[in-house]
Amino acid sequence: MRPTPHKALGAGALTVAAVAALVLPGTPAAAGPATAPAACTPAQVVTNGGFESGTSPWTASSSTVITSRSGQTAHSGSSYAWLDGAGTTRTDTLSQSVTIPSGCAAATLTFWLHTDTAETTSSIAYDKLTAKIGGTTLATYSNLDENTGYVQKSIDVSSFAGQTVTLSFTGTEDSSLQTSFVLDDIALATSDGPTPPATDATRTPAAPAYTVNLSSDTSGTVWTGHENVTFTNASATALGEVYLRLWDNYHGSCDAMPIKVGNVTGGTAGALSVACTALKIDLPSPLAQGQSTTIGFDLGITVPSGADRFGHDGAFSFLGNALPVLAVRDGAGWHLDPYTNNGESFYSLAADFKVTLDHPSTLLVPATGTSTDTPGSSGRTVTTATAAKVRDFAWAAGPFTKISGTSAAGVPVNVYSVSGISSTSAQSMLSTARTAVDAHAARFGAYPYGELDAVIDNNYWFGGMEYPGFVLDLVSTTALTHEIGHQWWYGIVGDDEYTSPWLDEAFTDYATDLALGKTGSNCWSSVSWASSAEKISNSMAYWDAHSSRYSTVVYGYGKCALHDLRRVLGDTAMAKLLKDYASAHWYGVSTTAEFKAAAQAATSTDLTSFWTQHRIEG
Repeated sequence: MRPTPHKALGAGALTVAAVAALVLPGTPAAAGPATAPAACTPAQVVTNGGFESGTSPWTASSSTVITSRSGQTAHSGSSYAWLDGAGTTRTDTLSQSVTIPSGCAAATLTFWLHTDTAETTSSIAYDKLTAKIGGTTLATYSNLDENTGYVQKSIDVSSFAGQTVTLSFTGTEDSSLQTSFVLDDIALATSDGPTPPATDATRTPAAPAYTVNLSSDTSGTVWTGHENVTFTNASATALGEVYLRLWDNYHGSCDAMPIKVGNVTGGTAGALSVACTALKIDLPSPLAQGQSTTIGFDLGITVPSGADRFGHDGAFSFLGNALPVLAVRDGAGWHLDPYTNNGESFYSLAADFKVTLDHPSTLLVPATGTSTDTPGSSGRTVTTATAAKVRDFAWAAGPFTKISGTSAAGVPVNVYSVSGISSTSAQSMLSTARTAVDAHAARFGAYPYGELDAVIDNNYWFGGMEYPGFVLDLVSTTALTHEIGHQWWYGIVGDDEYTSPWLDEAFTDYATDLALGKTGSNCWSSVSWASSAEKISNSMAYWDAHSSRYSTVVYGYGKCALHDLRRVLGDTAMAKLLKDYASAHWYGVSTTAEFKAAAQAATSTDLTSFWTQHRIEG
């Protein structure tokens, strides 16, 4: 999103019509006082798990396994365990005897793993790391788990309570193409109760698949129907509930909500929270790791007045963030951040969508994904949009003027204009979109989403807004190039937009500069910080409290920092870093720590002072 000063919306901007057929769940009565926990003394039974106290009590297959030598880096401190990485047939082992006390309800093994490989396959596990307790295999990782940074692993080992066992890691490597398995900060903790989600960094619910069927009124401002979502628990911690984000309830009130959910199946609707933008769904029974389930619900959407990412500008409706999507649980727990109108709050995992939209034939309905139109009942059309590995789904509806073309690389591009946009402006935006999608693809990887739709309206107060395969924009070459850049930085390479907005906005503004031939020379020389607390990597919680500085620092200083990094690394190395980083996080999630680690791995220059100077923390 490229924010601009807010334009005043009409008095009816937040007026919302009720969808009477749908009933929201009530807030349950407050629970009684919690039962006092049973006696348990939590313990951490691995010794020297960070390898900072030499090698004892670890037993390793060679003196090079526990190390602080160059070539890899520690997750924390200076030492780590490096198994394999020779590029020849090799087996490395690391083990320690541990006693897991009885009397506590839970015991959890956690460790940080970085897998670095020269293997090029995406399907064959040539090199493997096996984690065991005694003779029991807990988990196996391989070259297919390559990651540019460390990833925390969490395994329930409660069944070994009361035993003295050997905790071991064995890395095996075949005769060619190295794979390094790098371990750090190994811990085995006991507690009295289920392992809290915060101890497991795995992002879940994983692999969501949404199936949606909606029908609109004659104007395209009211939509009703049904939504199902199937998902899998990827975490070792059982999933007892999920949360749906009803983001666009921000645009109304809890008494008059634009997004209404009712008749939930596959779970029990709980309380609405976070200003009615989060709905808890309790599952019938906890979902174990690897298990899948489906929840369904009736859905009603009423689009308020206003040229917004969710709103209607006269006859033209824009439905960004209108579909309920699953919140993410990771090492920080459930992400239930508030909506921000200053930027984005959105954090979601790549998902598949099949959305069927039944609407009057007088309305065109551009949408995320690839769309096909079939005749519906008298005077109506059914638009079916399918999209794979996208983080959200958006659409618009109205009597748009549509023009189409194809980029030089073969991407179909459609421009939908509201009334008042000249044909010359529309053609200019089509030309910009065709050029921009190919320019970004050449730098970061081929555009994967089939067609690309751009909806143009000069009344948008926010400038532009990105969704997968679908953008809202003014008539502006720079803004449209920016929003299309978001297809990679937020869409393909995901991030937590509330916690780390610079990872999509700064990267996209940098990509926009490159696409438009701007070098960013001397842009860092104009940096002036408002306070010691101001940092490029600050969250939206900070920027909502300092909104006048958000665009300057996150967009401006952020892209200048990346231009500076390019000057440190060199043009070729920086280009390779970003293309490789995008490839490594394709349909995944980027973090500041992972990007900093990848950048450091791309140069022999110590970047510690660079991150400090540019105020990038994480």
